[in-house]
Amino acid sequence: MTVANQQAEFKRKVLLYPGEDSYFVVEVPSLPGCISQGRTREEAIANIEEAITLYIEVLQDRGEPVPSDTVEIVLV
Repeated sequence: MTVANQQAEFKRKVLLYPGEDSYFVVEVPSLPGCISQGRTREEAIANIEEAITLYIEVLQDRGEPVPSDTVEIVLV
């Protein structure tokens, strides 16, 4: 797999919201339990990018399937 393909595979839709402690919280709905945070929006995004990469690498190392990013955003 090329680096470009690998980077594209590791891109995911995330939920980004302010936490109670004035940090930003980031969750990846398509990767259960993949959650991070940061003091700033940018730090939170950088942290979740690293978490996504590591999460997917662990799945691949274990020979487990990588879930598709099939999250649909709907406003209700």
